[in-house]
Order: sequence, then structure tokens, then C-alpha cells
Amino acid sequence: MRVVIAGGHGKIALLLQRHLAGRGHTAVGLIRNPEQAATLRAAGATPVVCDLEHTPLEQVAEHLHGADAVVFAAGAGPGSGAARKDTVDRAAAVLLADAATRAGVHRYLLVSSMGVDTPPAPGTDDVWAAYLRAKRAAEDDLRGRDLAWTVLRPGRLTDDPPTGRVTLTPHAGSGAISRTDVAHVLAALLDEPRTTGATLELVDGPTPIAEAVRAAVS
Repeated sequence: MRVVIAGGHGKIALLLQRHLAGRGHTAVGLIRNPEQAATLRAAGATPVVCDLEHTPLEQVAEHLHGADAVVFAAGAGPGSGAARKDTVDRAAAVLLADAATRAGVHRYLLVSSMGVDTPPAPGTDDVWAAYLRAKRAAEDDLRGRDLAWTVLRPGRLTDDPPTGRVTLTPHAGSGAISRTDVAHVLAALLDEPRTTGATLELVDGPTPIAEAVRAAVS
């Protein structure tokens, strides 16, 4: 399987790339900064410099030709303002979906966030509110497309060691999840086409990942 991952230098993306490469798959990471290429190669991935905030659709699509799936794991990151939450967390996800359609890549996984189903409460930090609105808009755009999409909404992300056990349901409740477990769940979702059209929340839990994915589509 050839998987192209947007936000290739992010923590979850690097973990996913390493995991896919270890299973014999080809992982391609889209990065904005060419200085990040060595880190991706060390993870077993092929780096491709492609800034999704500034690259034309046709050029993005060229990078996706021959892929079996794309994963949007990009984000504006800490310290970015509300404007970049829109240009990265929404617009870049939309651009990747446009490019996937043009390149004939049908499978699309979107890493979103919990908390997007309700409007930000009064007094919510402006940047956090913009982030939630951007993630929800990216989800809504994807749902209107003829793609085999799956939306994954992780809970609070940690760098704790993985447990390999999770709760993966449409409404998982609040909780935390290690980034490594998120990466392993993404890989499992890529292997399970029956998750097409599903929006799944993810937190720590009692169920082994493979079993949790099977249960999510049963």
C-alpha cells in the first residue's frame, strides 16, 4: 500500500510513517520545510516538499498519483493564530481532498478533533474556537464528497507509551490517547474499508485496536 500523509513532520504522522514502513508499506510524507526531510527518511518515509497553503491543486495532485490512500494529519500547530487554523486545518484538508479526487485516490482519512459538534462556548479562546470551527468545516466538506472517507477524532493527545487498547466509537466520551495509539488506529483504519463514511472518536480504553476497529464496523 502506498499512503501519502499530509503534515508529514507532525508527531502522529511520523509515528504512522514508521509503523507503515515497518509493515512493508510505502509512506510518503508531505512537508513544508525541506530541512525536515532527513527526519522523515529516518522514519522510513519518502519526503516530498509540498506546502499545502501555497501549492496549486494540479501540483498537489501530481504528488498523489499512484497512492492507495491519503491521510490528512496536518495542523497549524501551537503558536499559530486563528488565520492559520483556517488555512491549514480547513483549507489544506479541502485542497488535499480536491487533489485526491483529481488523482483518482479514493481513500481519505481525516484526523480531526473531539469537541467540534457543538459551537465554542462564550469566552472560549479565539484561537481554540477557530481551530474547532476549521476542523468541523473540513469534516463537513469531506462528507459531501464521493470519496471513501473516514474521520478520526482523537481525545487529548499525550506522548505516553502506547497501550494498544482503546475506545473507538462514534461517541467515546472525554479522555486522553497516546499519539502512538492514534497512529496505530489510523493504520488499522486504512486496512478496513468498511469504516468508509464513519466518524469515530478515540480515547484510551480496554479493547485491543484490531478488535475495536472490527467492532466499529459491525
